[in-house]
Amino acid sequence: MGENEDGMHHFDINMPYNSPSTPIDYSPFSDSFEMPPYMSYSPSSNPDDFRQEVPPTSTVPTGTTFEQNLGSTSRMTAESCLDANDMVFDINEDLEGTTVVENDEVRVEAPRSGMEFDSMADLTAYYKQYAKQEGFGVRKQRTRKDDEGRAVYVTVGYARGGKYNPTNNNISKPRPTTRTDCKARVNATLSKNDKWVFTTVENVHNHITVSPKKTRFLRSHKHLDEYSQRILDLNDRAGIRMNKNFYSLVVDAGGFENLQFQEKDCRNFIDKARHLRLGKGGGEALNQYFQRMRDRNDGFVSNMDLDDEGRLRNVFWADARSRAAYEYFGDVVTFDTTYLTNRYGMPFAPFVGVNHHGQSILLGAGLLSNEDTETFVWLFRMWLDCMNGRAPKAMITDQDRAMKSAIALVFPETRHRYCLWHIMRKLPEKLGSHAQFNAGLKTDLQTALYDSHTSGEFEESWGHVIAKYDLHGINGFNPYMRKGLFGFQLT
Repeated sequence: MGENEDGMHHFDINMPYNSPSTPIDYSPFSDSFEMPPYMSYSPSSNPDDFRQEVPPTSTVPTGTTFEQNLGSTSRMTAESCLDANDMVFDINEDLEGTTVVENDEVRVEAPRSGMEFDSMADLTAYYKQYAKQEGFGVRKQRTRKDDEGRAVYVTVGYARGGKYNPTNNNISKPRPTTRTDCKARVNATLSKNDKWVFTTVENVHNHITVSPKKTRFLRSHKHLDEYSQRILDLNDRAGIRMNKNFYSLVVDAGGFENLQFQEKDCRNFIDKARHLRLGKGGGEALNQYFQRMRDRNDGFVSNMDLDDEGRLRNVFWADARSRAAYEYFGDVVTFDTTYLTNRYGMPFAPFVGVNHHGQSILLGAGLLSNEDTETFVWLFRMWLDCMNGRAPKAMITDQDRAMKSAIALVFPETRHRYCLWHIMRKLPEKLGSHAQFNAGLKTDLQTALYDSHTSGEFEESWGHVIAKYDLHGINGFNPYMRKGLFGFQLT
């Protein structure tokens, strides 16, 4: 190796490479790539499934070549999109891989009365294929079973068929619905020779169907296969961002048009996977920790929600100090899941009150695997049982529909109010179109809310703002005390 006239070094391609004298032991890192316990599939035993050039760290394509070829229907190889430290897949191997759309051009005949199928699975697979080529989604609308619990009648139809029957009696606030009352469907019964037979068929729609190329994005036609789940999880464990993680699957499939799922579906899968990464032994380890806490603290209470395989889903705990504080300061409680998430992506959900010194006090806490109504109902019931069945008089939360439904179920007598911080965040969205929003309205609202020290001062300031900016007809300004006024509105 020498220098040229420009001072640049020459490198001989035949120059010998001195390998390290001590072999590198990669065994300590092997545990990082064990298959996660929540996956339903096992790793492939075929050594030809992956063509490995260097120790794998990720499967994510990078570089300008990927950006130029992204979405192209021409033949693409992963080698042109990967760095030297990335795992290399040959997308032409027909072993296992991302499920691609291969049968879009295989058309099936329209359903008709008298068609027979060997099983309900064959029936639904046929109708899904027909719906896919015609441009609409499907769902199983009803099923009838005999005395032995065996299905003998089924109706499969348009996913948004049927009528919406509201249970809310408040006609001034009708819930939006996607139902179209479309009659497109098939009815089938199980015959005496164990064949499923179409009895009635309706193929006419009362709505516009989508392009067959877009039906793969409808819920009934989406499918995130096991191979893609495996790649997503491995890349996520390696710290790869979702956009690059998803694009690796795009390259593997040969373009966006060959995937039966979207990036949003991948994000949903990863969110669920992160919540369950505590593994089979994690729940038991946490249970042992809680047992030690109960031995040290007689008033310590904990509850754990595990799945059938012992994996942690949700957890709640409260110590003796929190339970004692609730006896004195439990009239108004705040509940918020937006504070932080732990390393497993599980939202931290604390119950917080305020003591007579104006200080925040912890009244219990939980870790959640999901933020749906069912999860919130479980947590609220555990907390209510811990507090001897005494519900708070008022609860302040963010504007979450699932949380609102859970509070109505578990705390029917509790006044539910939204947190002022979350309300003020949405102020530009709700009042930004007002002509005077930035010319005094925003400032006067903040003054009335934050600078009023007594209820009288607030009433006077609030009435002045309503009258000055003519806000009488705007929903949410006048009826703020309609169902009762309570303290702790400003937290």
